[in-house]
Formats: sequence, structure tokens, C-alpha cells
Amino acid sequence: MSTYPATPSSSSWPLAGLERYFPAGYLGQGDNTTFDTVLRIVVTLVAIPAVAIFVNVVQQLAIPRRASTPPVVFHWLPFVGSAIAYGNDPLKFLFQCREKYGDVFTFILLGRRITVALGPKGNNFVLGGKSVVFNAEDAYAPFTTPVFGKDVIYDVPNERFMEQKRFVKAGLSTANLRAYVGMIEQEVNDVFAKDPAFNQPAPTSALPTPPPTPASKSGVKWEGQFDAVKTMQEITILTASRTLQGKEVRENLDKGYAKLYNDLDGGFTPVHMMFPYLPLESSRKRDRAQKKMSQFYMDIIRGRAEKGSVSDGEDGHDMIATFLEQQYRSGESLKEHEIANMMIVLLMAGQHTSSATGSWALLHLANNPDVAEALYKEQVQHFGTVDSDGKTNLRPMTLEELRALPVLDSVIRETLRMHPPIHCIMRYVREDVLVQPNFSSTTSDGSYVIPKGHYVMASPVISQMDPAIWKSPQKWDLTRWTDPQGVAAQAFKEYLDENGERVDFGFGKVSKGTESPYQPFGAGRHRCIGEQFAYLQLGTILATVVRNVELWIEKIPEPDYHTLITMPKEPRMVSYRRRK
Repeated sequence: MSTYPATPSSSSWPLAGLERYFPAGYLGQGDNTTFDTVLRIVVTLVAIPAVAIFVNVVQQLAIPRRASTPPVVFHWLPFVGSAIAYGNDPLKFLFQCREKYGDVFTFILLGRRITVALGPKGNNFVLGGKSVVFNAEDAYAPFTTPVFGKDVIYDVPNERFMEQKRFVKAGLSTANLRAYVGMIEQEVNDVFAKDPAFNQPAPTSALPTPPPTPASKSGVKWEGQFDAVKTMQEITILTASRTLQGKEVRENLDKGYAKLYNDLDGGFTPVHMMFPYLPLESSRKRDRAQKKMSQFYMDIIRGRAEKGSVSDGEDGHDMIATFLEQQYRSGESLKEHEIANMMIVLLMAGQHTSSATGSWALLHLANNPDVAEALYKEQVQHFGTVDSDGKTNLRPMTLEELRALPVLDSVIRETLRMHPPIHCIMRYVREDVLVQPNFSSTTSDGSYVIPKGHYVMASPVISQMDPAIWKSPQKWDLTRWTDPQGVAAQAFKEYLDENGERVDFGFGKVSKGTESPYQPFGAGRHRCIGEQFAYLQLGTILATVVRNVELWIEKIPEPDYHTLITMPKEPRMVSYRRRK
């Protein structure tokens, strides 16, 4: 007797006969009905997406676009839209779209309709817009609140957020910044003295041939290698904890605090930005870490209260002490959980942006040993001292001296031009708004309407890498910053806008700088208020690094746009040798 079921008539199902290849019991114990059901399900699962894709394409090609709406970037997949192209290389995607559609266009990003406005005027349109129309809280609160915590930053009305920025600004006083320079320098020197990466030389076979620089003519070989990103992440969190975070945090970095930070950081990714409440293990770890870290800071606050002091006893005022002394305009003091969560904000925001910029700067210095040598000579020129034995030593830096180093300044500016940590900035549209179709056009072509409920996006890096504005924008070139009449100097002057209108958004008067083609720290009401500390931190770290070692890498890594902050891809191993 045959072990195969009988073949049904061809009229019962178009794929009849295929079941003869499956033994009885493989699908429903020989039940033809079960096999028939499975096939129907398979065909349905294939047919529904195919029909959806077909309808999506027909809608885009056959239905005329209304003249009052921005053009929509063509996409095959509904809901997904242009997420793959944008996620893989946002700069390439945006430049190509601008060439095809103009300065203003809309694309679909995982169900969100996002209208992009490019160029300096596009940045001004988005970043200079009123918060009641273009709202940052609506755009970012679902993503940031699980990480930062309740009642801070985007989880409060914009007016209260601006007051919280004023509290942070109070902590970044000149007196505090002066004290931070020495602390940062000491932490970096300690890394070179104690970190295994700089005290366990790599095998000679793993090290590259020294480049033909003046320093290598002596024939001295490389001593070892280190991962630029991992080293900068370590240095950044060490220096931030020593300065802004306070002694108690610094003393706990080697204990449970580091694990809490890693778990919290695991929930700070592009996936969590788009789907913040997915039931992922990383989301659960994030939520647990947020509660524990917030409690950690509240315990510090209570411990200081028991001692009758707001300070940690270190030289320089940390941010916990600053927050304990602040009040809202209503006269209300900050609650413990607000201070704790604002400390988490400072940790997460500063750690990501500074470590990214520092990593790119280190890599460019390693790839341009002549620039690194010029940076070292600048240190010798300004800080060199000769002892009784005729040996040259480098004395500690000061804040004012650090600000007057042109080579170091150019290194930081040029790195931020090419590698701003955040490539795109979004706002949620609360009211219908009109926008000019092409900002570069001298004639009026009417206006587009961006509807309520959509998002708008600015991308300052597009202006910073625009060949129509910058000469050879893909080249890391410090000389562009030495010409006082050049594009770079004028863009920086426009960003500072010292003689222009200054606006008080709630944290002190600042220049808007929203139309400058160079916006390394954002612009408008959401401009980063920590830029002075960032320059100080980056400058001190880079100066201390070149004081200690020579660097070399053959090729600059490509940017990794799959991370929330644009980091260098692997491999990013930098060869080093200590200066004698």
C-alpha cells in the first residue's frame, strides 16, 4: 500500500500534486485539508506584501502630487520607506535627494513623514522655528525619557527645559572651568601610566612600518596599538566623572557604576529611538539601570546633606553642588530625582558626543603626523621649560592659555566640521506651516505646506560638507581656519554672531547662529550650552595625548551611521610610541 496520500483533483487547488512529495504525517498526519491550509497561508503571506508594494508604487507614479506639498522621495516598501538608504548613509541619501528634489522634500522613515530642509537657510527654518510650531519635546521625549528619567529635558514643557539649561550653565562658570583643566590633564596622564593598552607592547609583527616623519628618522619602532574609540570613551568618562560628576562618581567607576552605564547605554540606540518600548532585553536592562543610577545619585545628595555640605570636597564645583543651589523662577528648588536625572543627562549626552569627536580627532592626527608634530611643537613653544640638566619639560596648561592655541583650535574646529556627532535634528510639527520650495532660488516658486503631525528635519552637516560652500570639503584641512577672510572664518564668525541679535531663550542671552553653514553644537534655543566645556575637555585631552605619544594610522575609518552618534568603523587601531 502506498504511504503517500491520494492526489486531489486539479480543480480543488491550483498547486495540487505538490503534497505527494511530503510523507504522510509530515503535515497533519496525511490530512489534505491541513496541507491545503498551509499552502494558502504561505501564498497569502507572499501576496499581501506584494500587493502592498504594488499599490504603494502605483500611488507614487500614477497619482499626481499636489503642488502645495513637498515631493516625496520614491520608495518601494510602504511604512519602511527610505529607512534603509537613510540609515546606511544619511549624507549620501540627503545629497542625492537634494540634487533630485531640491532643498525641501519629504521621505518616509518607518511610518513617519519627515520633511527635510537643507542648507543654511533650511537649518534656520527648522532650528530657528518657534517651539510651539516645531517641537523638540514631542519628537524626542518617547526615546529620551526612559534613559534620562522623568521631569527633565524633553519630559517637561520647553520653558522648564530652558530653566534647567540655565542651571547647567551656572555650573560651567569660568572658575570651575579653570579648575577642570588640571583634573583632565591628570586623568589622561594616569591612563598612559596605568592602562594596559599603553603598558603591554604589541608583538613587533603586528606593528606597521613607521611613516617617513622627522620623528621616525631615528629608527625608533612603534611600541604598541590602541583602539581609538575605546580609549577615548575611557578617557572621556574618566575626565567627565572627575570634573562634572564629582568625587563619589569617580570613585565608583571601577565598581557597579560602569555596568549601570553600559546597560543604560545599551538602550540609547537608533532602534530604541524609533521603537523605545519594544520588549527587548536591552530595553529591560535600560529601565533597571535608569532606576538604579538615579538612586545612586540621590544617595550622594542625601549623603552630602547628612554631612551638611553640598560639595564633594574637591577643588572645583561639581554639578551636583551647583544644582543643589539653584531655584526655578517660581522659587522652587530642584527635587532630588530631578538632580539625579539631570546628572544622567550630562553623563550620557557628554560622553557620546565628546568621545566621538575625540576619536575622530585622534584618528586624523594619527593619519597626519605632520599636523600632530605641529601640535606638539605648539605645546613646547607655549609650555616648555628647561631644567638645570638642560632637559625640556612641559608645564601644566591653564584655561586662558588653552584658548590661545591656534593649531589645537583648528584641529577641533575642522574635526567638528567633518564629523559632528549628530548628523540630523528633528522636530515635530504642531501646526501647518509654509516653507519655500528652494532656498537657493532667487525667484518665488510658491510655497509648500508641511501639515501638522509630520516631522521636519535639519542637517547641519550637509552645509558643513557642501562643495558649493567649502573647498575640498572631504579633506581634513586645518589651513582653511587660518585665513581670517576665508569661508571657515566667516562661517565661524556668523555662528558666534557676536554683533548680531542675541536672544534669551531662558538660559541667558545667546546668538542664534541658525543661518551659519558651520553649526558644530546646534543652534537656536536647543544650542548645546556645554560647548565651552567640550572645547576645554577635547583640547586638554588632545594636547596631553600628543605630549605623551606619537601616533600613526594608515587610513581613516569610514563613519558608522548605524550608531546613534556617528562613530568610526573598525578597524581603528592606532600605533603609538612614547616621546622621549
